[in-house]
Order: sequence, then C-alpha cells, then structure tokens
Amino acid sequence: MAEVAEAADPTRPTKLAETAKPIVVLFDVDETLVHTGGSGARSWKAAFDKLYGIPADIGEHSSAGETDPQVARATFNAVLHRDPSDDELGRLYAQYLLHLADDIGVSEGYRVLPGAEQVLVRLGEAGVMLGLVSGAMEGAARTKLVPANLNRFFVFGAYGTDSPDRAELTGLAIEKAARLHDRLTPSQVFVVGDTPHDMEATNASGAVSVGVASGHYSVDELKAAGGAHVLGSLEQGFPGL
Repeated sequence: MAEVAEAADPTRPTKLAETAKPIVVLFDVDETLVHTGGSGARSWKAAFDKLYGIPADIGEHSSAGETDPQVARATFNAVLHRDPSDDELGRLYAQYLLHLADDIGVSEGYRVLPGAEQVLVRLGEAGVMLGLVSGAMEGAARTKLVPANLNRFFVFGAYGTDSPDRAELTGLAIEKAARLHDRLTPSQVFVVGDTPHDMEATNASGAVSVGVASGHYSVDELKAAGGAHVLGSLEQGFPGL
C-alpha cells in the first residue's frame, strides 16, 4: 500500500505501472464510462410529467453522486411538497426506466468516453474481474451501457437501489466480489469514478480510489478529494497495468 500512497501525492505525477495489479475493478457509469447526453434527466422529467403533469427538473433538486432513489425522493418532495408512498415510487421508477430505454438509443449527445472500452479490454485480458458500482438503479445503469455495448464486460454490480449510502454501496460491491475471489481484501479492489463523492466513498470502504476527470470535476478536485490515482482520461491507461 506504500506505493498507492505515493501515487496519491499531488506533487508528482502518478506512475501507473508502479502499482500492484488490481484483482477487481469497479466502474461508475455516468461520466466515467459514458456520457448519456442528458438522457437520464429527460427520462425523470418525462416520468413526472406522465404521472403528475409536472415536468420536474432533477438538476434543481439533487446533486452529483446521489443515488436514483435519493434523486426520486428529493425531486418528488420538492415538486409535490410531500413524501412519496411506496406505490408512487414504484410507478415512478417504472416510467423512468421505460422512457430511458427509448431515449438512450436516440440521444444525440450519447458517447463512450475516451479510452473506456480499451481499458475494459485490457483489464479483462489481464485477468482482472470487472464490476459496476453505480448510484443508478440496476436497470438504469445497465440500460445506459446498451448503446455502447459495454454490458458484456461486467460480471456483477452494486447499485443505488442496494443502498443510498455510497460508501456502503461500494462495500456491498466488494462483498459480492469476495464471493467470487477467495481471500480478497478491499485494498485489492480499485474503484473508478468521476466525482469527489466517488473518491471519498471508495476511501471509506478501504478500496483504492481511481479518479478520472472525464465529467464535471478536474484532476485537482479529484486529488483534493483523496483520489489515490487520478487520470485526465482513461486514455492514459490504468494503474497496475
């Protein structure tokens, strides 16, 4: 772990090959692997509009890194001024996922982020097991990867519907990985994300945080949040390979 601590030093560049190869790598989805072109926000808006006649803007009522259930509850409370019932949440989730499945395939802004597919191929060839750790509900996370055909790389995942707490969510993903790998320790798991919240949650879980400045946060911001390795993009390669 001494080498990981050196790599986190913001005063010198990360030397990716100096780090021991990870056993498992977990990837966030939005702004880490793909950019959906606003498909998620449009789909939440459409779901609220269909069910309640209110085209709600989730950006006004939630923040980056929150899970889908948190986004749904916060937006519902803000626009309808009460808490949703379980039935109402179920209908809202269903409408969101149905709209997302249609919207994602025609989203003009959709793109795979630079280096993402190449890194996934390299990790798989190196014998690294790949999983997802996303604040999105499973159906949404998997749907967002469909146009890029990236679902084929991932063995398992943990999602926003597993826990509203990102650190606990990451811990659950590590537990799932441990069922497939004997004697796996959190320090052998690398978690890739694009937000300071991702870095903080990963560090709290004991895993190794890998920041990629492919979203709304800079390299410096991800380093300040505790990223053990921070990349400008996945085109730079991957720690330990």
